[in-house]
Amino acid sequence: MTTESTLQPLTIALTKGRILDETLPLLAQCGLEPLDDPRSSRRLIFEANRPDVRFVVLRGSDVVTYVRQGAADAGIVGKDMLLEHGAQGLYEPLDLGIARCSLQTAGFSASQNLGSRLRVATKFVNIARAHYAAKGIQADVIPLYGAMELAPLMNLADEIVDIVDTGNTLRANGLVPLEHIADVSTRFVVNKAAMRTRHALLTDIISALKDAID
Repeated sequence: MTTESTLQPLTIALTKGRILDETLPLLAQCGLEPLDDPRSSRRLIFEANRPDVRFVVLRGSDVVTYVRQGAADAGIVGKDMLLEHGAQGLYEPLDLGIARCSLQTAGFSASQNLGSRLRVATKFVNIARAHYAAKGIQADVIPLYGAMELAPLMNLADEIVDIVDTGNTLRANGLVPLEHIADVSTRFVVNKAAMRTRHALLTDIISALKDAID
């Protein structure tokens, strides 16, 4: 009979970038650390300082996919990715409260007359469509994955939907925040099947993360 102690190491998917920078100290407070620094290594899978855990480092959107499909047992990912890609098949037991920001629309001016149809550039295609549809606004959503602020400047789009932290990049390019869509922070998510098969270990990790946050 298979028990937790005979299973493969629990796999936790981590999100690259700012979230990773803020996640590693939090994990260290829980006694969980990768043996190599994932910020400088080219490796993608990292053994941990305990044999029953390992880490993988991915893009945020891929964290959602890996955990949903069960390739990873748990993950640490921004709420924006959960809103965009859906949280089906996942538990979301903990808000880690790190990498806080917001999802907003932005453009040149709130008073600008844009006509009856908007062109909106964003990598958050599903969020944008839902937001404008809820307002009764016809929006042509243009998928874009970098330099979002350039789209209005080059007349590719009237508005953008993007993550806003300080707002400095918007201001530097002559744009202003227009509408708040959602507050974003980093969540610990768990595959529903893994929560049953790895319940004891996952519960211990969630409890340690709660203590670290407190």
